[in-house]
Amino acid sequence: MALDKTYRLVPGTTVFDAEQSAKGYHLNQFCMSLMTAENRAAYLADERAYLDAWPLREEQRRALLDRDLNAAMREGGNIYFLAKWGATLGLSFQQMAGSMTGMTEEEYRAMMAGGGRPVEGNRIDHAVLEAAHVPAAPARHATVTGAVFTSHVPAIGAAMDHGKTEEPYWKPVFEGYEYARAWERENLPDVVVLVYNDHASAFDQSMIPTFVLGTGASYPVADEGYGPRPVPGIEGDPDLAAHIAHSLIRDDFDLTLVNEMAVDHGLTVPLSLMFGDVEKWPCKVIPFHVNVVQYPVPSGARCFGLGRALRKAIESYDRPLKVQVWGTGGMSHQLQGPRAGLINREWDNAFLDRLVEDPAGLAGVPHLEYVEEAGSEGIELVMWLIARGALGDTDADGSREVEVKHRFYHVPASNTAVGHLILENRPRAEEPAEKE
Repeated sequence: MALDKTYRLVPGTTVFDAEQSAKGYHLNQFCMSLMTAENRAAYLADERAYLDAWPLREEQRRALLDRDLNAAMREGGNIYFLAKWGATLGLSFQQMAGSMTGMTEEEYRAMMAGGGRPVEGNRIDHAVLEAAHVPAAPARHATVTGAVFTSHVPAIGAAMDHGKTEEPYWKPVFEGYEYARAWERENLPDVVVLVYNDHASAFDQSMIPTFVLGTGASYPVADEGYGPRPVPGIEGDPDLAAHIAHSLIRDDFDLTLVNEMAVDHGLTVPLSLMFGDVEKWPCKVIPFHVNVVQYPVPSGARCFGLGRALRKAIESYDRPLKVQVWGTGGMSHQLQGPRAGLINREWDNAFLDRLVEDPAGLAGVPHLEYVEEAGSEGIELVMWLIARGALGDTDADGSREVEVKHRFYHVPASNTAVGHLILENRPRAEEPAEKE
């Protein structure tokens, strides 16, 4: 099912969507740089040299040098960003708007004084609109092949980084992931949508977004106070991420879209566990941050519904990509207060049972139970429900089922119970035809 983007057919109009944003990212960031007097002076002193310092395409530079706003818009520019560029050049909004219509400033001002441009004659042609809604031939599309669930304990990363994986304390933990690495080698995805929570690395109390989708091309490894982990940075998939953003927001999930951020152990430790010590991660990664640090945090039901909408988004993408969705965090642990060190083996294993067998019921578990039974930081487990919702056996038509490929549980890893699960999406076997 293709996404509805018929807004692109409105004549004389460029709608700034996620694809335009990705296309014009550096162009719009250049415009933002002109918000200081020092930068404006440097730009006016030598426009070409200033533009050359930015990773712009030549078409974008030429649009600015030629004062061609329509070309700048085609190249991903947004009028609110470009207004800062226009202000630097001493242009008014009416001058800028007039230049895009083929009018002089005086002609444009007179038109506005006369009531503005009429909508008659500026709507979509009905024949064009009808043609846009003719069903397209089925195309190959992306599929969610499976889901990975794992704790993301920072000490696990430290143990790998400092060569401690064979020590008696750590060896049982890493043995529990040996199957996972072999499975990933045999089932390598093109893209991983990795659900995790930032731990006051990219987001502090100046901004607390609930759901963050990484739409950028790359992400560096965060310095969490001990220096960045010695692991590769992340290569994103801006095209798929833009598609997911469009689909999820149309399905009423409010996302914060982020092109630049550092990623911490919540994301890098799962990658290390599943792929080992590598010079480059073997697939692209789309970071998906969930706030589980400051209340209110999203409910399990909201996360489960988000996972279902995420699968719909991925499987409407018209490229034959193999995608895995990973849910990370947990399991039971508490890092603060007199209850620090809390572990609940029974509750954790019941959670794993229900995650496989009754995810919709598990999604109804209230926050209080997570905090009371799994510890204050055990609330991270709601993120596993996003990955679980992304598997096809939650479809109403029952057309798919999941297969448990691996399950592992261990106590402790530093302050945390470690849980790990791999589920594969499988088409449900067809019933054999009855013999006559």
